[in-house]
Amino acid sequence: MLDLMGRVRMYHPRAKSVTTHPASLMFVAVVIGVGALVATACGGASGSTGSSGKSKSAEGEVAAAADRLSGPSKPQLPVTVTGSDGVKVTVTDASRIVTLRSSISEAVYSLGLGGSVVGRDVSTTFDEAADVPIVTDGHEIAVEALLSLDPTLVLVDTDTGPPERIKQLRDIGVPVVVFEPVVKIEDIGEHLRLVAQAVGLPERGDELAEKVDGQLAAATQGLVEADQPRVAFLYLRGNAGVYLLGGPGSGADSMIEAAGGIDVGTDMKLSRAFTPLTAEALVTAAPDVLLLTTTGLESVGGIDGLIATPGVAQTPAGRTRTVITIDDGLLYSFGVRTPKAIEVLAKQFAEAAAKEHG
Repeated sequence: MLDLMGRVRMYHPRAKSVTTHPASLMFVAVVIGVGALVATACGGASGSTGSSGKSKSAEGEVAAAADRLSGPSKPQLPVTVTGSDGVKVTVTDASRIVTLRSSISEAVYSLGLGGSVVGRDVSTTFDEAADVPIVTDGHEIAVEALLSLDPTLVLVDTDTGPPERIKQLRDIGVPVVVFEPVVKIEDIGEHLRLVAQAVGLPERGDELAEKVDGQLAAATQGLVEADQPRVAFLYLRGNAGVYLLGGPGSGADSMIEAAGGIDVGTDMKLSRAFTPLTAEALVTAAPDVLLLTTTGLESVGGIDGLIATPGVAQTPAGRTRTVITIDDGLLYSFGVRTPKAIEVLAKQFAEAAAKEHG
C-alpha cells in the first residue's frame, strides 16, 4: 500500500478548524487506486495541518518496488560512470552508500539497496529511511558527520554541496557521483537508469524505469483539459520570511501539469523556477487552487495564516479557501511514488474545478 495518509490534503471553505486525530469527523478518508488514502478536510482550516501519522501497512513501499524486478540484485562492480559535473568516477564498493537527495534515495531503495544506505539528506523522508542518519544541514554537506559513517559511495545532485565539500570528499578518496536534479516527470526514467548504473545494477534500472514510465503514462491518461484549474505552487517558510511563487523548472510545475492543472507561474511566463511572492503577482495569477507543501502551510500558521498573506484573500482560491497540501518529500520524490501522487493530485484538482464551475 502506498502511504499517502496525511501527505496530500485538500481544504474546503466551511469548517472552523482542522484536527489530525484519525477518528475526527473533520476528515473523510478516500480510498484511491491500490489503497492510497487522502485526508480531506470538509471545511476551511484555521490551524496548521500537523501530521496524521504513518500507515504501518505502507512501510516498505519504496523498497517493495525491488521485489518486482527480475534483474540481478547484487551490484555488478567495478563500474565507471561520468557524473553530470563531467567527473569520471570508478565505483568498486556499494556496501555503504550515502544518498543526498530524495529522488536519489528513492531510486537506491527501489533498486533493492536500501539496506546499504548509511546516510541521507534532510529531504529523504519516506518511511524506510527514517532511522538513517542525516548528514546535511539544509543543502550543505556536513563532511565530518558523513565521513564518520565510513561511506564507500556518495550519490548527490547539484543542489547539494557546496562544490568545495564534494571536492574535499573526493580528495580524501570517497567516490562521489553527481547527478542533475530531477524536476520533470518525463526525466524520472532516465534518472533511475543513471543511478542504477552508478551502483552497478543497470538491468534493474532499465526494468524499473520501464515500469515507472508505464505507470506515469497510465496516471496521466484521460485527464480532461477543458476542466483544468489554475494552480499556484507557493513555497513558504514563514519563520524564515521566505515567500516564493513556483514557476517553470520548480518541479511542482511538472507535477501540476501532469495532474491536469495549469501552473500559473508557467502561464504567467515567469523566467525563474521561484520568484518572490507579491500580492500583485498573486492577484494577477488568479489561481483556483493553492498548492503548498505540508510544512509550508504549517510555517505560516495554517489556513488562516495563509489567507492573511497579502494577495491571497483576493484570489479565487483564497476566497473559497481551496488549498491542497502535499508532503514535501512526496512532491519532490520523482520516483516510484510519483505516479500515485499524480493520481491523487488529479482527483483533488478535478474536485476543485468542479466546485469552481459548479
